[in-house]
Amino acid sequence: MTPQQAFTGLRILDFTQVLAGPFATQQLAQLGADVIKVETRETGDLARGLLADINDGMAPSFLTCNLGKRSITLDLKKPQAKSIIFKLVATSDAVVENFKPGTMARLGLDYQALRDIKPDIVYASISGYGQQGPKAELPAFDGAIQAASGMMSISGHPETGPVRSGYFSVDMSTALNAAFAISAALFRRHITGEGQRLDISMMDTAFVMQAPQISKYLTTGTEPALLGNASPTEQPTANVFATQDGFIQVVALRDPQAQAFLDLLGCSELYLKYAKPAQRIRASAEIAAVIQPLLAAQPTAYWLEKLNAAGVPAAAIQTLAQATADEQVNHRLSLTEIPRPGDTGGVTQVVSAGHICEPAPPIVQRPPPRLGEHTDSILLDLGYSQHSIAKLHSDAVV
Repeated sequence: MTPQQAFTGLRILDFTQVLAGPFATQQLAQLGADVIKVETRETGDLARGLLADINDGMAPSFLTCNLGKRSITLDLKKPQAKSIIFKLVATSDAVVENFKPGTMARLGLDYQALRDIKPDIVYASISGYGQQGPKAELPAFDGAIQAASGMMSISGHPETGPVRSGYFSVDMSTALNAAFAISAALFRRHITGEGQRLDISMMDTAFVMQAPQISKYLTTGTEPALLGNASPTEQPTANVFATQDGFIQVVALRDPQAQAFLDLLGCSELYLKYAKPAQRIRASAEIAAVIQPLLAAQPTAYWLEKLNAAGVPAAAIQTLAQATADEQVNHRLSLTEIPRPGDTGGVTQVVSAGHICEPAPPIVQRPPPRLGEHTDSILLDLGYSQHSIAKLHSDAVV
């Protein structure tokens, strides 16, 4: 008998698009939930159109955020579509949306309207700044929130100024925050029988991601400086260093690690001179001037072997090509294969769920859906006849 996954038997009605919302609901799908993705007719999720000339109209970001889902297309402005949504809500456990605040209310699909249909519904709204407040209606994407939240002010080099992260850090962390909140609400419903209204903002998530830095500022009143690749702890033994053939990240934060690092470089006198962390921070320039030329004299592999043997956390700065081919990544099956979109055959790889659990691990139930791929089968499950479905198509409802 196949072990039951955490969300087997639960249905999630997913109105989200682009990254944060779709990646959140994908986490639930990989743990067994039946996620029905509601998309607009003809265009669907905006992410489908990014680099749409490859993968049969499914952009890479769409592929990696919509695994295991079913897709139904609806014109939400038409009364017949609303009737279909109401029937889906009656059979759903959670609704997730990331429209601009107020949009679902204008469509007649806000929390109160859907709660009247399903009193124990979990209703999650994901937005840039939250559902209420002076900035609630401002448009927001990942880069804007990185800027507004202060995240960019603590990232970058003093010489060149603030930078945004090279990946969608706010979108992806908001997705995991939302998946956690939805999971918690579903568990609470299991205990109490009550649904919950969830308001998840990218701005709040960005603050959570910066909690140590914000706490330090609120405690000391001192704005963090741009540190480049240095550790936020400001320890000179935790930084990116050039080697003979590349770069290496060393994270010698604890005193024994800093001592082992400096001993390895033949700089024991520096640790004896600056044995306390605060002393090493004040002497950062002096310490860096000594250790950087020493590290540059040997290749990265040489230092990794020495540092790992000495118990000093360190890693080569790998490209994505190197990282995806890493033996540890392959060992943990951090990438999974899905059928290549279209009729070309073969497979493509996408990122796996990000954790391992036994029994009942997260799995990809099906590849990302083509636009409206499951419209007819979903309507049949709701009790619509073939004739009624054909009429909905001819009336441009689905």
